[in-house]
Amino acid sequence: MGLVANCKKIWSVRRALDALAVLMLTASPALAEEPQPWQMGFQPSASAVRDRVDQLHDHILMPIITVITLFVLGLLLYVMVRFNAKRHPVPSKISHNTVLELAWTTIPIIILLVIAIPSFKLLYFEDKTAHADMTLKVTGHQWFWSYEYPDQQIASFDSHILTNDNGDPIGSPRLLQVDSPVVLPVHANVRILVEGSDVIHSWFMPSFGVQEYAVVGRTNESWVNIDREGVYYGQCNQICGVNHPFMPIEVLGVSPAKFTAWTACTKAAKDDDKARAACYKPLEADKADAEKVAAGDGGAVTVAASAAQ
Repeated sequence: MGLVANCKKIWSVRRALDALAVLMLTASPALAEEPQPWQMGFQPSASAVRDRVDQLHDHILMPIITVITLFVLGLLLYVMVRFNAKRHPVPSKISHNTVLELAWTTIPIIILLVIAIPSFKLLYFEDKTAHADMTLKVTGHQWFWSYEYPDQQIASFDSHILTNDNGDPIGSPRLLQVDSPVVLPVHANVRILVEGSDVIHSWFMPSFGVQEYAVVGRTNESWVNIDREGVYYGQCNQICGVNHPFMPIEVLGVSPAKFTAWTACTKAAKDDDKARAACYKPLEADKADAEKVAAGDGGAVTVAASAAQ
């Protein structure tokens, strides 16, 4: 009986591992526009800047890191085997080796140059756009964001985390939904101006490759060109006080026609919060469709969970 029970346990574990493999192979990459449970690696790119960040990481940094890690591991194993106390009871007394010292000085310099040149190119590329189609002004406060569209003459409005009547965060994904999201057109060069009003904040959008500090008395600049419609999430990633975890960023990437309609509605609403909230209604259908797609792969998770039982 014990053998049968062990075989059943092994079979259930194998089924769970098979289901997990199916989940990893079939998960839609578009879902990672927000953090995913057990996610490994970056969220998928949604801008040209993020494409270059991924290229630097995947094709330059990771190979260099892998080679160095394997070299150091091999060197440690060699030293442990070749020069242990049993095989090498009398240690040699070497105080100077010109070739070795030149090597461990020159090689790191060359490696840093290989990393530095494409890094500088990336820094200049993501610094600012030469031909901006519009400007988004971002101001960080304790603990919410304010947004302004100077080109569309839309007055500044605040964006807070979505909460219930008791002030507790609600919404899904958790701690990421806001009451007034940013709306940006796709395939447009958007200049992003970031500043602070109290302490240092950081406007961080992983899928855009944008992280810009919000500093009092200084306006920092970045840019983004969103390559597809969707809902994108970010957060303040600079510790800014007790409610730092409750400063999410939600960006709706929409078509130029939808953006034009939203800006006209928001501009007409002026300071009327209810009227401005109604301007998001035509966009909520697209957002709901995106959330349905995200929930669609939940079946794979259910398969893995049920297989483990």
